[in-house]
Amino acid sequence: MAEEAAAGLQTRTGEAAAARRLDAEDPTTRQVLAWAIAQDGALAVRLAVALGWWWWLRDRLAGQYPLLREVAGRAEPGTDGWCATQCWLGWAAFLAGDRAGALDHFTAVVDAAGDRGPSWVLADALAGRSSTLLNMGRLAEGAEDGRRSLAMARELGYPAAEGAALRMLAIAAFYTGDNDGAVQLIRQMQLITGMPGSIARRGITVMICALIDAGNLAAAERVGAAALVRCWDTGDMLNLPFVLMLMADLDVQAGRIQDAAAHLRDGLQIALRAGDLWQVTGNGLWYCGLLCTATRRYAEAATVWAAQDVHARARAAEERAAAMSLDTAAEYALMLTAPPPPAAAGDSGLGGSGYWSVSSAMVMRAFARSRRALPVTTSASGSAMRVIWGTAVSVLVTR
Repeated sequence: MAEEAAAGLQTRTGEAAAARRLDAEDPTTRQVLAWAIAQDGALAVRLAVALGWWWWLRDRLAGQYPLLREVAGRAEPGTDGWCATQCWLGWAAFLAGDRAGALDHFTAVVDAAGDRGPSWVLADALAGRSSTLLNMGRLAEGAEDGRRSLAMARELGYPAAEGAALRMLAIAAFYTGDNDGAVQLIRQMQLITGMPGSIARRGITVMICALIDAGNLAAAERVGAAALVRCWDTGDMLNLPFVLMLMADLDVQAGRIQDAAAHLRDGLQIALRAGDLWQVTGNGLWYCGLLCTATRRYAEAATVWAAQDVHARARAAEERAAAMSLDTAAEYALMLTAPPPPAAAGDSGLGGSGYWSVSSAMVMRAFARSRRALPVTTSASGSAMRVIWGTAVSVLVTR
């Protein structure tokens, strides 16, 4: 049953029904998996690998890391099942903010499977390692793994890895300032037949970022609105929080402050319930700071960005180069406090809510010019998370 549902999750038409089937069978599959870990290692591997797609869609994968470690311990190192489990462990670590751990898992698969010739699991591992390296600021290495994954996926006729690899190359293009190239790569990605819907939607977030950075806000709104509908329809809790945050950015630029606050609240709450600390402490606090700055609440913006910075500094040393430091945030805030350009006759230069409406676009362009990877975080302690969440809530509830 789980493998049948996993096959459905890797399609666009059967995704929602397959996810609902696994939702209903969750208590049973948990019991079976616990039994299999103790009694039948081969079955445990098969079941965990199948459930990986459901955990991914529902944004539960990070929380399954300890369980996946147990499952991997029941598999013979180097086998296909072991490699597939290591790939899911890589993504679980990635979503928990442990980029160094993710890199280790993906590299283990590349090392184990690399001498066997092209394979689906090797293409997956290269795509995963590409994403990890790009988010650590190692753009050249990340792009190279993305190209290797793409070539292998096309040789094998493997649409999931082909789509994932194109997304990585689009991220690399975006990080190096090639917004048009990023958009074209995602458009190419969306044409792949048989690609999982969750991967397609993950690519759409890159397109929205590139459209915003290029100043094509109308197109970004259209793409974002459609992505929101698809995420809600399929229960895609992995991609939904970031899409909501991107829509909040667009709301800010259009002067829709209440809508921006609502989108941010929804995105943060969904990410927090899922335990997706990357979205909460990285993207979530970043966009909270933008909202504060757009409404000239600079003290609150500094507080939010300080909370983000404290959390970011807890990362492994090799990831620090990719973080947005407090100094960088201060530069953005200073830029936004600069006098606006002279207004045309009869125009106050302010948006409908009384703030300089181009501020968020300026930040996005400045951010892209700096070519920094998005902030990278690791898991927070309970007390730290309460402080960070309290800071974000105090900003949003007053909007």
